[in-house]
Amino acid sequence: MLDYASLKLIWWGLVGVLFAGFAIMDGHDMGVGTLLPFVGRDDMERRVVINTVGPHWDGNQVWFILAGGAIFAAWPLVYATAFSGFYWAMLVVLWALFFRPVGFDYRSKLPMRSWRNSWDWGLFIGSSVPPLVLGVAFGNLLQGLPFQLDSNMVSTYTGSFWALFNPFALLSGVIGLAMVTFHGAIYLVHRTEGAVQARSRTAARVSGLLVLIAFTLAGAWISRGINGFVVTSVVDPGELANPLSKTVVRQMGGWMDNYHQWPLIWALPVSVYAGITLSMILQKSNRTGWAFVTSSVSLLGVIGTAGASMFPFIMPSSIMPSASLTVWDSVSSEKTLTIMLVAALIFVPLIIFYTGWAYRVMGGKVTAARIQKNEHSAY
Repeated sequence: MLDYASLKLIWWGLVGVLFAGFAIMDGHDMGVGTLLPFVGRDDMERRVVINTVGPHWDGNQVWFILAGGAIFAAWPLVYATAFSGFYWAMLVVLWALFFRPVGFDYRSKLPMRSWRNSWDWGLFIGSSVPPLVLGVAFGNLLQGLPFQLDSNMVSTYTGSFWALFNPFALLSGVIGLAMVTFHGAIYLVHRTEGAVQARSRTAARVSGLLVLIAFTLAGAWISRGINGFVVTSVVDPGELANPLSKTVVRQMGGWMDNYHQWPLIWALPVSVYAGITLSMILQKSNRTGWAFVTSSVSLLGVIGTAGASMFPFIMPSSIMPSASLTVWDSVSSEKTLTIMLVAALIFVPLIIFYTGWAYRVMGGKVTAARIQKNEHSAY
């Protein structure tokens, strides 16, 4: 039987895995949607682009649902505080996501050019806005959010919606949007041919370079321009959740402490540079499947870098640092974490298995001829 401290740490890792699954699986079809109006110049080319993700985009949403559900069940205080602080931002994400199911379903219902173009831009909005806003949210987490807790653990958020869009958060938003665009471009290179593939190669070069530049700037900003959070009191990882039982200070370069303490985690930011560089090389030599794998590694590196920098913090408070929520003090009960772990060990492998099977069965190049042959089922 695992002890409480181990369960807390395991669930921190599992939530990270779910976010990584969301970034990789939902990220590439959002990247494809973001590129749709630009790499497809006519109706058939855009149908080719859409049908690269047509069989899978809705199934990939399960990672988004799983990540949100896991936060609700494993970190209820984080969920409550986040949805108070990010309420309007989350509504923007939700409203943008509305364009995806109706866009995929309605686009081909009528043949008019204006009708289809409108839904193409709807798919662009539904695909580009969520990674941008989620990147902005992560940028605010690294700076700390203006919330406080009372003695009953009720959180009060004192910030505003527009304050979320500060310079560092916008830079983080650029990283979020650029990395899924790069991932989607690599996927299109793998699944298409001809002019669409050529334009996707160009998009991969531009977006990949943008990721590297923005990621480098963010790293320099975090190490030299943002006060990180450091726990200064002794913490018992196995104690019952009580965020107010610790003391926290803010100090310049605080988010770099974990890299000094555990040098091996430098592999995470290094994997961002290595993954993107290898993807560029591999897609140029037409080893596109491996290019998609290394692109996925770069996404894992971005998410892992943020998680490793903040550990053990999940949601730091800029106005009441001692109320910051961490891995150790914002979780559910030991019994809840145990039951959830059993469920996760059963269902997450099943999701990975059926997702892999679906991509294997419905893989291959998407061409105009293939769409015309399957006109009754293609988007």
